[in-house]
Amino acid sequence: QVQLVESGGGLVQPGGSLRLSCAASRNILSINFMGWYRQAPGKQRELVAGVTSRGFTNYADSVKGRFTISRDNAKNTVYLQMNTLKPEDTAVYYCKALNGGIGSWGQGTQVTVSS
Repeated sequence: QVQLVESGGGLVQPGGSLRLSCAASRNILSINFMGWYRQAPGKQRELVAGVTSRGFTNYADSVKGRFTISRDNAKNTVYLQMNTLKPEDTAVYYCKALNGGIGSWGQGTQVTVSS
């Protein structure tokens, strides 16, 4: 199992940008899938973006063209670059690692988009 620590959340105005980081406790090169999820108050947790060990990415329709996921295997870190943020992006963002059917979650980082 891998431990994950998210950082980079905060308060930003609409139209602004943030970059979230997810630092893993071990080498992520062999981890099949790493993703960013979010959960807004009163809503279910949803997949925002994911990246496989081969570098394939997928995004929720609501963030396509605005968010970019990337992984730096040398730093054991996955990033989520979020641009043109909207109030509806406000949520707690979680990092997840999935390998061999076993999932690990981080503790989450709050992102608030408000003027």
